[in-house]
Amino acid sequence: MALILNIETSCATCSVALSYDGMILHHLEDFEGRNHAAMLSDMIKSCMDYLETHDGMKLDAVAVSIGPGSYTGLRIGLSEAKGIAYGLKIPLIGVPTLELLATMAMFEIADFNPDTDLFAPMIDARRMEVFTGVYDASLQPLMEPSPEILDDSVYSRWLAPGRRLLYMGDGAKKAREVLRSVSAVYVPDIIPLATGMTPLSEKLMRDKKYLDLAYSVPQYLKEFQATAPRKKF
Repeated sequence: MALILNIETSCATCSVALSYDGMILHHLEDFEGRNHAAMLSDMIKSCMDYLETHDGMKLDAVAVSIGPGSYTGLRIGLSEAKGIAYGLKIPLIGVPTLELLATMAMFEIADFNPDTDLFAPMIDARRMEVFTGVYDASLQPLMEPSPEILDDSVYSRWLAPGRRLLYMGDGAKKAREVLRSVSAVYVPDIIPLATGMTPLSEKLMRDKKYLDLAYSVPQYLKEFQATAPRKKF
């Protein structure tokens, strides 16, 4: 059993959660937009204050969503997580964001069939591009995470009779215009949250799969491309 601080900053929502043996002890979420730099430190402090009021509770690890996703959000989350892990001398765990989305969807689908259902989580990467991958029910990647321009060919090999391709995430809304197959099923309202990280972070903790404090970086999947600011007249 492990007490883990989970941090999720990969997309617009900023969230943290304390988990212990599958239970959420304390959590905070901000849905107002990209306020990670302003909100995250106070959220983490709230979690640490919670631990202080419960005698004998000490963190065993800190977990952070490592991407893909927002460049700025990922940097902020990983930087905070590294600082905590270094200061408390505890392991640092990296939770892949696409796997997080697939896991959260898995628990939301009433008729989920692990033998036939596949997952295609999607994170918006602007215009018609998404960060995506394809996973089976055990989260084995059938298509490795990558940036893809949405068209009807990206997922064609997994769209077959008798099998469902479940797609979700903030990039999935624009995919609805492209994925017309009856085998493609949109799962709404799935966003990455720290409360959903628990199954993954605890498994990684049991398997002792930790990030290197010195050299770990977010999984951006592609280079950052800055855009020139608009001229003001």
